[in-house]
Amino acid sequence: MKAYYRRLKSPDRKIRMAAARAWSIWEGATSYLRPNLDYIAQFNDASYAAAFARIECHYFVNGGFFDSDAQLLENAHQLHKIPGTIVQGRYDVVCPMRSAWDLHRAWPQAELRIVPDAGHSAFETGTIHELVSATDRYATSRS
Repeated sequence: MKAYYRRLKSPDRKIRMAAARAWSIWEGATSYLRPNLDYIAQFNDASYAAAFARIECHYFVNGGFFDSDAQLLENAHQLHKIPGTIVQGRYDVVCPMRSAWDLHRAWPQAELRIVPDAGHSAFETGTIHELVSATDRYATSRS
């Protein structure tokens, strides 16, 4: 990851842009279960690719600014009294389902919703449905 980050910060524009486009296009291509060519195309744009890849890689090389890789899971008990819904695409290769399952095990009060026909994107039909449904449930439970 650090080697890739060096490429994203290279003074050589060709190296920087090749790395940024490769990173960004990969993420764009893997975000949806079924490839969304319009979505993928935006990741090829030089300025978008550079910003997207560099920001995302910056977080990765800094461990998401967590104290440890397991910080979220180790502290999930603090969420015990907070209602939550974890929405996960069944075919998400960017954030594999294991992450959602581990969070649900650490925070069992949260509802785990697996979208059977979705990848990583929040804009797939089934994921939109689960996110809006969860939001509506929380909105009506407070009134």
